Amino acid sequence: MLHAEIDELEASITKLTEDITELTKAVADLDTAMAEATKLRNEEKATNTETISDSQEAQTAVAQALTVLKEFYAKAAESTALVQQPEIFDKPYQGMQAQGGGVVGMLEVIESDFARLEADTKASEATAQKEYDSFMTDSKVDKTKKSTDVEHKSAKKQDEEQSLTTKKADLEGTQKELDAALAYFDKLKPSCVDSGVSFEDRVARRKEEVESLQEALKILNGEDIA
Repeated sequence: MLHAEIDELEASITKLTEDITELTKAVADLDTAMAEATKLRNEEKATNTETISDSQEAQTAVAQALTVLKEFYAKAAESTALVQQPEIFDKPYQGMQAQGGGVVGMLEVIESDFARLEADTKASEATAQKEYDSFMTDSKVDKTKKSTDVEHKSAKKQDEEQSLTTKKADLEGTQKELDAALAYFDKLKPSCVDSGVSFEDRVARRKEEVESLQEALKILNGEDIA
């Protein structure tokens, strides 16, 4: 029974050791993954923040340029209208307006592009942050579970190691008692175990011994032996 219990404890301790090693590695891998994800998220966030800021500044600058140009063209058109027009002109000069595909139109397209870049970058940043938060939450929950498993298994392993030590001590003491009992049995065995002589043979030998003793007694008494 003690041998069986010891074998069972040793097998359990081996399995617990393997589980603890795997769980500890898994926790370390999670720490590495979270640290790497945080590093990449911070870098990405910094890039997106800079891109958004640059887009906003660019839109402001383009808007200001458009305002200046539109005012300039408006004044130019007004001035031209006051001057006598040559017959070759059917209408006053309007400058490089958006509808003509001039500078104003080009700047409006650029302004629109920067606005779209800002919106796309904000959307991308929000999605990336949401994915990062979800990953970190799941990883922390998983890490907590694995860390708790390590604690429980380590405590169980410690208890079983103590139990194993006790069982081995019990086995050693029991084995000594068994060895002593077997040695004592070996000493008693010749007198307790049948040597193979049948009951009839033992009776006949006993009878011969008695007769021999009787003859010896007669001789000692000076009687004639027939």
